[in-house]
Parts: sequence; structure tokens; C-alpha cells
Amino acid sequence: MTGIQMSDEVAITAQSDQLYLDDLHVGQRFTTGTYRLDEAQIKSFGLQFDPQPFHTDEHAAERTFFKGLAASGWHTAAITMRLNVESGPPLAGGFVGAGGEVSWPAPARPGDVLHVESEVVEVTPSRSRPERGTIVLLSRTINQRGDVVLVQKAKLVVLRKVAA
Repeated sequence: MTGIQMSDEVAITAQSDQLYLDDLHVGQRFTTGTYRLDEAQIKSFGLQFDPQPFHTDEHAAERTFFKGLAASGWHTAAITMRLNVESGPPLAGGFVGAGGEVSWPAPARPGDVLHVESEVVEVTPSRSRPERGTIVLLSRTINQRGDVVLVQKAKLVVLRKVAA
């Protein structure tokens, strides 16, 4: 994994720094570290959670829609979550989901090195709960070739500084 990279005039010096709703604004961007995906991980996740031949058997996978072994979309989503939690925006209170959308424009494959690029697209303080609000974070999981393998639009609950 590599460290946190941020743009848009906000500098974070350590992972222990936390961002509250009051620190976030539309257009703010984050880039995570990287995660290397291998064949054993793809097969293990597939056997456990998505036992389809294109996730579990490289030879059978050749004769499928994917024309080769591909990570389950849910495996890619789990990697996205891990990357965001470990080296994405350090949200006060953690990544607390309140809904969202996900799509998989291309499959993740063995040997892919994935990272996540995210942008805050909405910030909304709660009217009824002054201690929190929500953001919408648009994340793209990208491999080493620049292929987007997952797009996620997540509505997240974020604490406000007034609650701290």
C-alpha cells in the first residue's frame, strides 16, 4: 500500500487525522494506495461467495462471457472498501453507508494493481441531527492500465465537528 494523496488545498499528514463533515466540500478528491490482486485471491473469494466458473476455474472461464478468470464484482467492491478505509478519506466515525449505486464497467483480473480515486460530489448537513450529515462520494476503482473496474456512488454518514 502507498500513502494518502489528496488534492484541492487540503493536506493530511497522518492517517490519524480525521475529516468531519465541516472539513469536506464538493470537488474534493482523494486517491488511495494500491492493492495487487492475484489468481488465488480471486478463486478463494469466488469459491466462498460467488461460485461461478469465471471466478473459480481459469480453464472453464475461457469459455465464458469473460474469456478468462475475472474477480467477482463483489470482490472488487470489497477491495474498494478496504482501500478507501485504509488510505482513502479518513472520515470521522468511519465509512458508514446509507445507500448507493455500483457498476462494473470492466472485470478485474489476476495481476491487476488496483487503486481508488474518489470525489466528494455532495455535502449535506442533517437538519434534524446537528451532530452529523451525509456526503456522496463518487469512487472509481482503476487498474494499472487505467481501466475502470468499479464505479461506486456512496451516500455516507459523516460526523460534524460540533459533535466532537
